[in-house]
Amino acid sequence: MTTDAVPGADDAAGQPTLTVDELAARAGVTVRTVRFYATRGLLPPPVIGPRRVGHYGPGHVARLALIEELRQQGMTLAAIERYLRQLPPGLTPHDLAIHRAVVASWAPDTEETLSRRELERRAGVPLTEEDVARLTAMGVVTAAGADTFRVDRGLLRLGVRLLGVPLSQEAILAAREVLVEHSRAAAHELSQLLRGEVAERDARDVKSLSADMHPLVVQALLTTFQRSLREELGAWLSKESRAG
Repeated sequence: MTTDAVPGADDAAGQPTLTVDELAARAGVTVRTVRFYATRGLLPPPVIGPRRVGHYGPGHVARLALIEELRQQGMTLAAIERYLRQLPPGLTPHDLAIHRAVVASWAPDTEETLSRRELERRAGVPLTEEDVARLTAMGVVTAAGADTFRVDRGLLRLGVRLLGVPLSQEAILAAREVLVEHSRAAAHELSQLLRGEVAERDARDVKSLSADMHPLVVQALLTTFQRSLREELGAWLSKESRAG
């Protein structure tokens, strides 16, 4: 199976590389599991450093998190291999985090209650009060008590990566409102379309169709949105370049 390139010891983001033990600890799996995935081609090989020690970068972390999410959703190893094989080449850790968030959305409830310490452990970085406020604005975490938070498991990694994006909290809130508004409108129209399609069918057929359509619709929305956003940003940057 073909795998994507993963940043290694000279990762442009300047993030430290991990040993196999550190990678396994970060993902919450055993070293044996990491090596098993690697032998099946699910994980790219590490960058070999001095003393023949393998180093793993952010891409390995993101890909391993995606594999574990797929596994938790009940996919077989063969199905996971097919899913990964269909991913576009050259995906960044950020892209993989988005795919993981999409996969997590298939589950009826991906929230869990975590202490502040556990939240930081899952995030993989220390979190300031401002960081927590930004994650709250994104809808990733919600205060549930003293130093306790309700956390959207599928969005946490993505939210942490977005902490470094230079956007104000006001802009984040406004962006979230735009996304929620248009997502609800799209969900309503798709629901109406499906109702018309299955109006004469048995209730069990409707439930089965809904289960089958959910991941396909979410993936289609993600792909369409990414393409549209890329086109919009490209047009804006081109206009700015001509103006300058």
